[in-house]
Amino acid sequence: MAVYVPLTNAEFYTNSRRGSKSLGLSRRECQNCRKPKPANIPIPTDRYVRPFLAFKILLFTLLVPGTVLIYIPHWLLSDPVGNLQPANLTWALPAGFCIILGSAFYLRCAWDFAIEGLGTPAPIDPPQKLVVTGLYRRTRNPMFQGVLILLLAECLLFADPALLVYAGSIALLFHTAVVFHEEPGLASRFGVFYSDYCRQVPRWGFALQAFSSDAG
Repeated sequence: MAVYVPLTNAEFYTNSRRGSKSLGLSRRECQNCRKPKPANIPIPTDRYVRPFLAFKILLFTLLVPGTVLIYIPHWLLSDPVGNLQPANLTWALPAGFCIILGSAFYLRCAWDFAIEGLGTPAPIDPPQKLVVTGLYRRTRNPMFQGVLILLLAECLLFADPALLVYAGSIALLFHTAVVFHEEPGLASRFGVFYSDYCRQVPRWGFALQAFSSDAG
């Protein structure tokens, strides 16, 4: 019958050294063998994905809304030398209100795209999920409306016929893109849920009652 004899710490250390020498292991390698290996913890992808989405949204904002709201209007309102025509300060107060409102619309929509939809406003990198939070609970195209409100502010500050025609052209372009490109694509991706969303939330303007997925 085998008898178990407990070893002291010194005897255990001596036997461990003898065993490591018989296996051809160094003292450090033997100690490393006895150390528990850390578990494989998955990297929190959201920590890296959302900052990258914010960078892409910033880049999109500088290229697309920046062109629509700054670069082209500046070109339309400048003389051949490049001097911008003076603004009409009579409408400065309502124009300032439109600037604040339109900017708030755009920034909130960009936030919802990155946080809720995990995507960008760019057609080549759309949200992975249908965004129905924030302003999207009451209107289907708040970002486009925010851009149009900012164009309205520019039209109030600069009563220029070319700028008015340009703003109307942008509004028509937005409507055409939504009806013939964006909505068919979203309907094919999200099916019945998007159809129900369209029944409750208007394309332009705002609904008095917020969207609810439980409503029938």
